[in-house]
Amino acid sequence: SKDDAGFVVNPTYTEMDFSELDLVVSANAEGVVMIEAGAKQLPEDKANKAIELALKESQKIVDFVKELEKEYGLEKFEYKPSSLNKELIAEIEKASAKELDKLIVVESPESKMDSAKVSEFKDLLTEKYAENPDKNQISSIVDYLIKKTVRKNTIADKKRIDGRDFTEVRPISAEVGLLPRTHGSAIFQRGLTQVMSVVTLASPSAEMWIETAEGMEQKRYLHHYNAPPYSSGETGRMGGLGRREIGHGALAERALFAVIPSVTDFPYTIRVVSEVLSQNGSSSMGSTCGSTLALMDAGVPILAPVSGIAMGLIAESQDEYVILSDLRGEEDFYGNMDFKVAGTETGITAIQLDIKFNEKFQGLSMKMVEEIMVQAKKGRLEILKKMLAVI
Repeated sequence: SKDDAGFVVNPTYTEMDFSELDLVVSANAEGVVMIEAGAKQLPEDKANKAIELALKESQKIVDFVKELEKEYGLEKFEYKPSSLNKELIAEIEKASAKELDKLIVVESPESKMDSAKVSEFKDLLTEKYAENPDKNQISSIVDYLIKKTVRKNTIADKKRIDGRDFTEVRPISAEVGLLPRTHGSAIFQRGLTQVMSVVTLASPSAEMWIETAEGMEQKRYLHHYNAPPYSSGETGRMGGLGRREIGHGALAERALFAVIPSVTDFPYTIRVVSEVLSQNGSSSMGSTCGSTLALMDAGVPILAPVSGIAMGLIAESQDEYVILSDLRGEEDFYGNMDFKVAGTETGITAIQLDIKFNEKFQGLSMKMVEEIMVQAKKGRLEILKKMLAVI
């Protein structure tokens, strides 16, 4: 049933046909854990109200599960993480504080942490502690200490790994029409993340037919995402698509779905392929920006240009945290959140969130969600301005 703001909890397929928002929120007693959303340029304040309602509704299920626990009284399985030698951690941390600080420093927003130096440091320590019975833990201990150092520097010292302010977006460059024989093309770069998007137009008969449990579906706008091993500085086999490629491709597709013109206004099947050439943080949002530029280059009359940004978080609790605009790869690995927001100047078209728990942080409060949305809007509008200067 609709509430005062017009939101419908657990809508039917028929109701969804007329909806401006398709939102799935996963939550626990502490707060929001995951979000998946597609929207038709929905303003941030409305999206926040929808998330707040979902959080409130999900607490009913959380309470119900707690009642079941009481009723059946089954003992909860206790998870015991593998423990590292605390004395050895303390000894290495004390002796190698300066080395650890050097390892996490990157020269600029366009560079990565040097994995070769990290491996070299691990080898030196393994040699040094060759007689220690826990020498096989050295690699894990170094990883643990790097994570601890990155988090401490960010929260306590207010210092990001590449020296940026918390709200600062990495340098952006873009180019359109770089492939002369395609219908549309663009290259978008933000920091070390670089994506080339290519548009191909075809007749309406070339649309994709998909057989689902509900019957046949047609798709006239398709987005495909490729991230070859070389994009992250690795070698490897090119096989079938993995979950990452499918998920990232679907997110960038959803981000632009709301602005794709109707078949009446533009009677073509549209395929966009985003090739990730280099990556360090949110290639899916890079693909969203690249796709917008390529579609405009191809002359597709999209309703409005779309940009996207990934937001990070370093949190010790719901009271002690910092929100990071334009998330780097390392800040994703060592942090607590990857919150992707895509949208136009008018509002949001897609959201995808996942968080990583720690002992005192188990979910986002609504206050945190609202702050993230405000900071994300500022960042994506800044990115959009730079994109529009190119096209």
